[in-house]
Amino acid sequence: MDRSRFPADEWRLVESAYSGADLGVTETIFAVGNGYLGLRGNVEEGRDTHTHGTFVNGFHETWDIQHAEDAFGLARVGQTIVNVPDPKVIKLYVEDEPLLLAQADLETYERSLDFRDGMLRRELIWRTSSGKRVRVTTTRMVSLTERHLALMTMDLEMLDGDAPIVISSQLLNRQDGFDEYHVKSAAMGEGGDPRKAETFDRRVLDPQKSWVGDGRAVLGYVCHQSRMTLAVATEHVLETDNEHSEEIIAEEDSAKHVFRIDAKQGSTIHLEKFVTYHTSRGVPVRELSDRCLRTLDRVRGDGMAHLHADQRAWLDDFWTRCDVTTPGQPEVQQAVRWNLFQLAQASARADGSGVPAKGVSGSGYGGHYFWDTEIYVMPFLTYTAPQAARSALRFRHNMLDAARSRARDMSQDGALFPWRTINGAEASAYFAAGTAQYHINADVAHALMQYVRATGDRAFLLREGLDMLVETARMWADLGFWSINGSEDFHIHGVTGPDEYTTVVNDNLFTNVMARENLANAAAAVTELRESDPRDYERAVARLQLDDAEISEWQRAAEGMFIPFDAELSVHPQDLHFLEREVWDLPQTPPEKHPLLLHFHPLVIYRFQVLKQADVVLAMYLAGHSFTAQEKRANFEYYDPITTGDSTLSAVVQSIVAAEVGYHEMALRYFYDGLFVDLDDRHKNTSDGVHVASTGGVWAGLVAGFGGMRDHAGVLTFDPRLPSSWPELGFRLGWQGARLHVTVRPDEICLRVAEGDPIEVEVRGTRVPVSDAEVVVPLDGMGPRVDGILPATPVVGAHTQEGQRLIPAAPRS
Repeated sequence: MDRSRFPADEWRLVESAYSGADLGVTETIFAVGNGYLGLRGNVEEGRDTHTHGTFVNGFHETWDIQHAEDAFGLARVGQTIVNVPDPKVIKLYVEDEPLLLAQADLETYERSLDFRDGMLRRELIWRTSSGKRVRVTTTRMVSLTERHLALMTMDLEMLDGDAPIVISSQLLNRQDGFDEYHVKSAAMGEGGDPRKAETFDRRVLDPQKSWVGDGRAVLGYVCHQSRMTLAVATEHVLETDNEHSEEIIAEEDSAKHVFRIDAKQGSTIHLEKFVTYHTSRGVPVRELSDRCLRTLDRVRGDGMAHLHADQRAWLDDFWTRCDVTTPGQPEVQQAVRWNLFQLAQASARADGSGVPAKGVSGSGYGGHYFWDTEIYVMPFLTYTAPQAARSALRFRHNMLDAARSRARDMSQDGALFPWRTINGAEASAYFAAGTAQYHINADVAHALMQYVRATGDRAFLLREGLDMLVETARMWADLGFWSINGSEDFHIHGVTGPDEYTTVVNDNLFTNVMARENLANAAAAVTELRESDPRDYERAVARLQLDDAEISEWQRAAEGMFIPFDAELSVHPQDLHFLEREVWDLPQTPPEKHPLLLHFHPLVIYRFQVLKQADVVLAMYLAGHSFTAQEKRANFEYYDPITTGDSTLSAVVQSIVAAEVGYHEMALRYFYDGLFVDLDDRHKNTSDGVHVASTGGVWAGLVAGFGGMRDHAGVLTFDPRLPSSWPELGFRLGWQGARLHVTVRPDEICLRVAEGDPIEVEVRGTRVPVSDAEVVVPLDGMGPRVDGILPATPVVGAHTQEGQRLIPAAPRS
């Protein structure tokens, strides 16, 4: 990062000089949200913008997917998040001259996002063309306590002389066309990149209501095809001793509240803007409008100062539960807290919805939910915000009927969760790298069991959780098959693992390892229920049509699961035939040809040993108890040189496993790649929104990578790997109702229960009881250490079935 422009501040992201060169990035990194509602960091003036954006989690339009060549079972209906009416615009005119940052003579400028109160602030002094100076201060906040509410303020003061001022506070429907300056890309986003959202060639939001009264304005819409409904209402409060007038105008796609003020030098002007959104899958707009007005009635009675104080109290509690400290490293500390703050903004008030890949900070990936939530976001929520974790799991449970239907479409028993979705239906039009990723079933089951073991929420497991475990296990038992060729093995064919550069393969290692856990956990949960609570078991039998034979079959399939292993290389092949492919020579591929998916046909990529993201390596982290230390190191050394890191999901996992196996310098490099993936725009697509999964991976990189935390089989263990350049790492965890504070130093780990009953953990194989008195456990170093980094040259040693030796090669581009 350019520290002359973005100085290090441990509790704020600060921009000390304005630039229009990277608006897409700054609009994302300065976005504010609460998991339900999100406002991109567009400037108040509305003019200097890369992509406008205001988003409501789950509020989407549907569209018919047109397949060039149709086939049974392909996804039929696409889903795309809608850019809802934008309330951010507050235009300022002094003596009829508009404030436009790209042209303005700014004496001072600072914009900051404060992680302690969730407030986006901007302070500047503008010298107009006539030489008069104006102090302009604005704030923007999406409430973490009031789910449907956004708040904005503007404070003005003429520093030199008097002047007529006009403030035009607006609400604009940008979804259905150009922005007000006729820049379509700014209104809608622009594409060509499959990671971006789809755009529409028709109207999306059909107007239903346009109303003004009692100082308020209301707009209402229904999505043309999905039929989802929305209402938004605004109200303003102006405080000034200057003479002024005001006018409210509402049309189908806009509402304006215009203030004309005769501003006197030294006399302050304070404007407050309250905005509230309500959405539904079918409640009429008129009812949503009433809800908006009732919300305004309540929050106006509380007052803005009270709402700001509530926000600060919520975040005080958040940081008490989840802060991670890196003393003596202000740049790292700032970036760590920015990443953790993004997790709060993506999940805090999701309340029954999922966590989209971009949260509510952008339209990337169409606002869809992926496996990202379960594997990268859920661990953070489970250990710091269990209620939010429970809500995310209940959201998956609410999708269960749709997942059952999808399984039928795919000729399977049980349930098959969609690869990408908003409303529960599969929306992945490219099945090879999408729908074929059946591992999402096991990912959901993994997150469920991790939550239950960490929180002790057995009630959730035996109600909603049991249904998810049973139906996902049924899918695996039906999808897989037994083969007898010297030994009896259970195989899973025709699937895609996490690595999307290798598709529709047999016995993908990640899938088999995770499915094995899924099957075993389903069998154990049903068996435990049968023994502990026969009455609830009988209810489950009736609800799910369970029988003892299928439970035994799940356990048998788990025990017989085929796990590919190559004795010659002593590595686990990513899939049954992975090692037979030609090896992609990444050093011979120029940087401008990355990411590969934008420069090579999928079939070219699929023919090579080359990875978009960690696959086997991720399995070794999530199911580490299934691999020996020697296997972990051998696998890491084999796969790292052929991993492109084209996915932002990769670096954080590579960091965790590199730390565990001893490559401490690589671990730190990969961690920094993940830490600054958005702040430094390392994948050149931060303008599409925050990489929320990567922010969750940053937390895992700190806690599981450097802190060495694992939770296999419900036992909380620590085996730290502190970087040699770090003097200390501190973090907090929730475990079985207790709040544990952990501090790692080069020669010790300190443990203390800050809240709750005493617990027992394991430090490098030794059981350690922990209570409210700090326990200090000496450490003999930081585990195995391998200096330097792995060469970029792939390991070559395997042969094709015909006996031909493989050599690295790079395809022509």
